Amino acid sequence: MKRDSNTKQAIAIAVIIAIGVVLVVLILGTDKARPVADEHGHAEANAHADQEHHGSEAKDGHADDEGHADAEHHAEKAEPAKGSHGGKLFSQDGYGVELTIFEQGVEPQFRLYTYRDGKPLDPKASQVSVTLERLGRKPQVFAFVPEKDYLKGNAVVEEPHSFKVTIDARHDGKAYRFGYEQVETRVAMSNAQLETNRVEVLTAGPARIPKVLQLIGEVRFNEDRTVHVVPRLAGIVQAVSANAGDRVRKGQVLAAISSQGLADQRAELLAAQKRLALARTTFEREKKLWEDKISAEQDYLQARTALQEAQIAEQNARQKLASLGSQKVSGDFTRYELRSPIDGVVVEKHIALGEAVKDDATVFVIADLSTVWAEMTVYAKDLNAVKVGQKATVKAAAFDSTSSGTVFYVGSLVGEQTRTAKARIVLPNPEGVWRPGLPVNVELVAGEVEVPVAVSQEAIQTVRDWTVVFGRYGDQFEARPVELGRSDGKFVEVVGGLNAGEQYAAKNSFLIKAELGKAGASHDH
Repeated sequence: MKRDSNTKQAIAIAVIIAIGVVLVVLILGTDKARPVADEHGHAEANAHADQEHHGSEAKDGHADDEGHADAEHHAEKAEPAKGSHGGKLFSQDGYGVELTIFEQGVEPQFRLYTYRDGKPLDPKASQVSVTLERLGRKPQVFAFVPEKDYLKGNAVVEEPHSFKVTIDARHDGKAYRFGYEQVETRVAMSNAQLETNRVEVLTAGPARIPKVLQLIGEVRFNEDRTVHVVPRLAGIVQAVSANAGDRVRKGQVLAAISSQGLADQRAELLAAQKRLALARTTFEREKKLWEDKISAEQDYLQARTALQEAQIAEQNARQKLASLGSQKVSGDFTRYELRSPIDGVVVEKHIALGEAVKDDATVFVIADLSTVWAEMTVYAKDLNAVKVGQKATVKAAAFDSTSSGTVFYVGSLVGEQTRTAKARIVLPNPEGVWRPGLPVNVELVAGEVEVPVAVSQEAIQTVRDWTVVFGRYGDQFEARPVELGRSDGKFVEVVGGLNAGEQYAAKNSFLIKAELGKAGASHDH
């Protein structure tokens, strides 16, 4: 029994030793098959095994047609160093490139410097291209040409400088690739945050925008409803019952004047009336005597002629008084009353108690301010766009007030000095808001125009010295500098900077600008 036990122990030990030998052999075999890792930790044999990532093996032993090594992909992810020109510096196998964005006195442009073992290279010795990838845009490829000691990009680097950059370079028959990414004027905001902040997202697209002509003008009296009150008789002012600013009714007494000329006119009328009465009595008596064959026909004819002359004299005296606005012949012959010819407001008063006034002096100006004129200054280049009957919107320059009217007059002459013409609009003014002399801005609708890209006026914001719209790309909002065109106050044309079909922040877009300010909008080159 003891011999059997020893035999079993020997067999177990042998089995354990055999298993150990097998494991050692397997481990050694695996180490020999594994290639030695390079300095970046990538395993290499005679050619790269990572062909699925790089493409098919190239003739020079690199794993793709451009000869890109795994080290290049590490270079894309690593934070680039800063070069001697202030740009981003990359290097591989002794070859280096430094990429800068130069914008001193010029539009932003790429400038690229090349190095070999840390020493500047002749820029002609390298062929370089740079690809920019922006949110919502197709990749943009920059070609480079030698200039002085650097390579210069062939296009402007548009703002914002927020993009992914890929640098492809070839020198001495070998290809290199470097890359980096920089972000600015960009804010992340989820749908929940948009809903909470009530930020409206719209899509840029075509729109019909009224073609509006902007003019400046001034409120004027409606001259068709403005009167200048003159005495028409010289005299001394006895009483004044109206002052500037008073509302008066048609026929209301404004002032009283004592005029000797009026007394003479009234005396003349009174005498003419008495002569007429006497001539009428004489005529009637002579007519009866002639009819009764008592007097001669000549006496009758003379009486008739005298009656007619008396009638003419009386009518002439009456019309003289009527032209003065007074026919009263009883009481004070010298008192002359000035009365308002219209309903309106006394806007000017040039008369005082005891003053001697002339017969042609303007003593009151009365205007009916229920309507006024908005008189515009129209430059010669805009005359063809201003037509009678055109609708217009008038806005006060000094306060918030708007009214609508119609152009009823366009001047036929252009001023020799000003090179402008006048046009007028009648404005209703029932509440007296539009005061003569008030400066106004006038918008004339001169037709509509179809624009390919327009955004809401609420979307326009300012960042730095740019006019921007915040474009939406997934959960990201990025400030896009835009060039604006025509506007109707609700929508504005986008000439450049935003494409049709792109989403943007409209209502409450200022909240995104506020978030951008909190995050800090860097401008990294």
